Amino acid sequence: MKKIIISLILFTSTVSAQYTDITILKEVKVKNKGVIVSAHPLASEAGAKILRMGGNAYDAIVATQYALAVVYPQAGNIGGGGFLVGVKNNGDRFTIDYRETAPQKATHDMYVDKTGKADTDLSQNGRLAVGVPGSVAGFFATLKYCKLPMEQLIQPAIDLAEKGFAITRQEADLLNANKEKFERHNNTGISFVKNDPWKTGDLLIQKELAETLKRIQKLGQKGFYEGKTAELLVAEMKKGSGIITPQDLKNYKAVERKALEFDYKGSHVVSMPLPSSGGILLAQMLKMSAYENLEKYQQNSVKAVQVMVEAERRAYADRAEYMGDPGFIHDKTSYLISDEYLKNRWKSFSFSKATPSAEVGKITKQPKESTETTHISVIDKDGNAAAVTTTLNGLYGSKVVVSGAGFFLNNEMDDFSIKPGVPNMFGAIGGEANSIQPNKRMLSSMTPTIVLKNGKPYMVVGTPGGTTIPTSVYQSIVNIIDFKLNANLSVNAPKFHHQWLPETVAFEKNFPETTIKDLEKLGYTAEKWGQIGRTEMILIDDEGNIHAVADGRGDDSVAVE
Repeated sequence: MKKIIISLILFTSTVSAQYTDITILKEVKVKNKGVIVSAHPLASEAGAKILRMGGNAYDAIVATQYALAVVYPQAGNIGGGGFLVGVKNNGDRFTIDYRETAPQKATHDMYVDKTGKADTDLSQNGRLAVGVPGSVAGFFATLKYCKLPMEQLIQPAIDLAEKGFAITRQEADLLNANKEKFERHNNTGISFVKNDPWKTGDLLIQKELAETLKRIQKLGQKGFYEGKTAELLVAEMKKGSGIITPQDLKNYKAVERKALEFDYKGSHVVSMPLPSSGGILLAQMLKMSAYENLEKYQQNSVKAVQVMVEAERRAYADRAEYMGDPGFIHDKTSYLISDEYLKNRWKSFSFSKATPSAEVGKITKQPKESTETTHISVIDKDGNAAAVTTTLNGLYGSKVVVSGAGFFLNNEMDDFSIKPGVPNMFGAIGGEANSIQPNKRMLSSMTPTIVLKNGKPYMVVGTPGGTTIPTSVYQSIVNIIDFKLNANLSVNAPKFHHQWLPETVAFEKNFPETTIKDLEKLGYTAEKWGQIGRTEMILIDDEGNIHAVADGRGDDSVAVE
């Protein structure tokens, strides 16, 4: 009989639901068990339930995504898109791209007025901001790696939507803060708005969403992209200036792509290729910082942070110029992550001063910031691993709920470069490589990643956070491999972020002040942020112990098979 170890570290609390009580586990150590880490305890438990029913990591990841669409509506979704990175226990690696696409009626300058000014309100709010959803197609594309039928995988989400669940304080605060936007963009009653303010413990019941999920359960992928749900979605478009048609929905396809892979200090990194910028950025940042060997420095010390910031600066300048949907541009990935290119890119680095962003890319316009995505990490008892990052783009996406169907639609069109040089809501500058074209996938920052050691999963990691995603995953890997931190410290240590433009470096509020002040003396401009990302990490040690950590910055939780 296999020995099973389960130890609870950090802290626990309880979230009540109508039909169950769930204990939030922030960190566990297990052996010979599957684990799943996500942004919500009820979603993690949905995945763990599927593992207990005999499902594998890919079954669990599908069930968790459906559950997040119910219990984490600000980012979990069926009306958005995402990326999956998988490594099977036989060594096979794969990725599934279910990023949204531009509708057929989309045009290059659809958000630019007659005076040439870009209208970011149109690309970020309301029906014109919506890209063709990819999530449901992605879940069905994952089925080829699953053991259980979709009818079983979707059932926990149906139960959560139909019976309701008790919301946490953070969820209540978010719903209350967005009430005015929900009312502005929805002219019929929706589950997320009520007369009195939401409070901790209130029950959120989503009957319309439950019926939508039942149609998918009964009819399969066509239960979303055709028939009643599709009709309701298109009808919602017609209430405003939305342009998604029945043909857009019917034609949507998830795409399986070759993973972006590279070596780093004895480990092998498997991440997402274009149209995610995440894998390329991760490869560039790790390879450039390796030229200075971060092992020599202490985590969050001046020299370590300077090396990492400068690697981030150069990588994000390349993001703006070269990256987009590989079906529409010349894909320069192999060149951009080559030593030949990166060594030349690093020549301008100096410990004596900050490198001006103008020296590493063409300066255009200062950007602004905002973030919301969600990530799931899972490994099963047989060693199959999956990392998924999924999103509506902004908080609650476009703020539009499909009337009669009960789910939020994305505002993913803002992830295109709506006008070269104009920043999106996450502050990312883009050029023609990421311009709008019909059926094109918008560039993303999502970075679901699996790190292998001796051919087997060693780390499963990812985070939400818009353009801060690649830098947080980068820091997570460096924290483990270079700075020798444990999983808990790696996830919960204070983070920083730089993305070429704006010139500022963002630091979490609890970041060491002495490091910040010394960096300012070198010419860096610092900015304090409340938090950066919410990393979900699974780490497997040499003895086969699985260390799973849910980020302490939110209601994130680990569940065990």
